Amino acid sequence: MSEIGSEQNPLRVAVIGAGPAGFYTISNFQRFKEIHTQIDLYDRLPTPFGLVRNGVAPDHQKDKSVTRAYDKSAQQPNVRFFGNVEYGSHIHMDDLKKHYHMVMFSNGAKMDRSLDVPGENLLGSHSATDFVAWYNGHPDYAHLEFDLSQESVAIVGIGNVAVDVARMLCMTDAERRATDMADHAIEALAKSNVKHVYMLGRRGPAQAAFTPPEIKELGELEDADIEVLADEGRLDALSQEDLDANGDKNAVKNVELIGGYAGQPLSGKSKTLTIRFLVSPTELQGDKQIKGIRIVRNELYLDDRGSIRPRATDNFEELPVGLVFRSVGYRGSPLPDVPFHEAWGSIHNELGRVTDGNGNNVEGLYCAGWIKRGPTGVIGTNKTDAQETVKCMVEDMEAGHHFNPTESLDAISSLMQSRQPDLISYDDWSRINAYEVAAGEAEGRPRVKLTSVPDMVKVARAG
Repeated sequence: MSEIGSEQNPLRVAVIGAGPAGFYTISNFQRFKEIHTQIDLYDRLPTPFGLVRNGVAPDHQKDKSVTRAYDKSAQQPNVRFFGNVEYGSHIHMDDLKKHYHMVMFSNGAKMDRSLDVPGENLLGSHSATDFVAWYNGHPDYAHLEFDLSQESVAIVGIGNVAVDVARMLCMTDAERRATDMADHAIEALAKSNVKHVYMLGRRGPAQAAFTPPEIKELGELEDADIEVLADEGRLDALSQEDLDANGDKNAVKNVELIGGYAGQPLSGKSKTLTIRFLVSPTELQGDKQIKGIRIVRNELYLDDRGSIRPRATDNFEELPVGLVFRSVGYRGSPLPDVPFHEAWGSIHNELGRVTDGNGNNVEGLYCAGWIKRGPTGVIGTNKTDAQETVKCMVEDMEAGHHFNPTESLDAISSLMQSRQPDLISYDDWSRINAYEVAAGEAEGRPRVKLTSVPDMVKVARAG
């Protein structure tokens, strides 16, 4: 048998999850010109690109342009796409060991974290994750309904996802119709009665998790005023001292932008977005349906490690809202036969090498992206993250630490066809993509998304 990584015996890698981390795994392997690989990319959806398609805001088309580079990677002759294939259902760990030398998990972290407050299960309480997937046309969420007859909405959290949710709620119908937002969401939001949106952050402007471009966009909405209470938009002494010492450019810009919104008079637009700082929810109020949210004012202090933290005071408020979206972070889900850290919501790993929880490497298994490091960073962060893991994979290949597949290189194709008749290849996806783009061009939009798997399969088969 030829040496693994040679042209006659390429390193076989299965990548589970066709989002940014999965595609950056491919491009990072391409940097090793001397190593021949066969990389098979799996995704449980018929569509590739993960959160770039299903998480990036519909009006952020520039951010989605990264898929052009992903497309080039997918078109390489040593790369195959197996869409509409789910790990743990259509393919299992035993299958992977028989067909590949190594397996990379890059399936993301799609579960939301809870608020852990009374009333969280009332009608009208939702995950921002679900709302984002709904308006982006994710097939698993297209059927959801949100009570947009409510006049007031609270979003708990002030990261970029929370800002996206606020922006979608506050846009005009014309603004939404210029995007690739799912048609069902455009129609539902066109009938929305939402007039007041609250965004609630537990710390101050200097600790906000959103980025300057995101917070700046809120001030550019056609028909929504931005409101920041003067005392909450003003930087406290502790935060100012930390900002002066550390000089984080994003934080400095965020503080500047928030300061510009603070205390400015409302102009009379039809919607108002109120951004609150130093407040935390303590209860979602109501009988069966949410009628309000109780919040407590916080103060900032330095903990034992020198980090600025919020703590509750005895000052409470109640906001009359009928809809609440929690946006306080994501976590991954456990996978069959893969060691998982429940507290962290990610796979046990060291530099991307999967470990058993006791620091011992699990031979042949790797991870990258949010399932590896948690939900941090931007799309590009996954490139260096995958680079770190791929480096470990190459080292392990050279050291002989890998699975020893017993099946032929092409055997996996027939196996997948037998288990998933609606298997989607990259050529199939290209037909789906062309259909969506053509539908979008007819309406002056980037694309009109298909939002059901059967419809995607039908288009793919129609050619």
